[in-house]
Amino acid sequence: MNQPGLVVASHGRHCWVEDDQGNRRICHHRGKKNSAVVGDRVQWRPSQDEGTIESIEPRRNLLYRQDELRTKSFAANLDQVLVLVAAEPDFSQDQLARALIASHAQGITPMLVVNKSDLGPAFALAWQRMEPYRQMGEKTLALSLKSGTGLDELLAQLQGKTTLILGPSGAGKSTLVNRLVPSAQAATGEISKALHSGRHTTTSTHWYWLGAERGAALIDSPGFQEFGLHHLDARDLARFMPDMHAQLGDCKFYNCTHLHEPGCGVRLALDQGLIDASRYQIYQRLFAQLSPSS
Repeated sequence: MNQPGLVVASHGRHCWVEDDQGNRRICHHRGKKNSAVVGDRVQWRPSQDEGTIESIEPRRNLLYRQDELRTKSFAANLDQVLVLVAAEPDFSQDQLARALIASHAQGITPMLVVNKSDLGPAFALAWQRMEPYRQMGEKTLALSLKSGTGLDELLAQLQGKTTLILGPSGAGKSTLVNRLVPSAQAATGEISKALHSGRHTTTSTHWYWLGAERGAALIDSPGFQEFGLHHLDARDLARFMPDMHAQLGDCKFYNCTHLHEPGCGVRLALDQGLIDASRYQIYQRLFAQLSPSS
């Protein structure tokens, strides 16, 4: 008999599924289509000490990542995406923009957290780089994992939500996850051992409950992967960039690409300093990548 479950880890053809009582077991997908991802609600059927995923329940949203070869889904049913960067090392504005666009396109609230607020001048510079995002209304928090400053405010933002957390190497993501979920390292090792995927641990995605009451959760996705945007139409791109979306009603042509047309509200706002030049350059690069001829 089928029963409901939650996918809490996924690797290839295998998943780790949790039932309503909190018990977990390995499950395999039935068929080759619609592989489940972390965060999916599924119907599964037990079979001896493992199980089979029979179906995936409708998703509220779905995020993709991409590499040189393909685009692949990796997390579903999120309330927010926490992007953790730091005063040091430097972070990629392009990767940050892709994460925000992917979130907005799926109706997911992003949150930008800048770690290492204890570094003084280096933090001030990183915080200044976030100014365009604050101006467009993105939630931005300062944090010092070293001193604990800002951690309580961050925890308050996580309550009652399912949050995907990601960030570049050196930003402090592993430290943050282990601080919020002390059992995370042990849980990851257990899952990897069960899935025989220890060598793939650094590329796996895992679900962790924030507390025994299971009212909030973190999804840890290693690295600051390239978010897959190829499912988006280039002409829709500006709708998912809040600073540009605010200007779309001012364009002379309904199908304006915001690249060369006369009477473009976006380019006028750029000239007036209402849109940051680096943000517009990111738009140009992504528009070229998402265009059919690219």
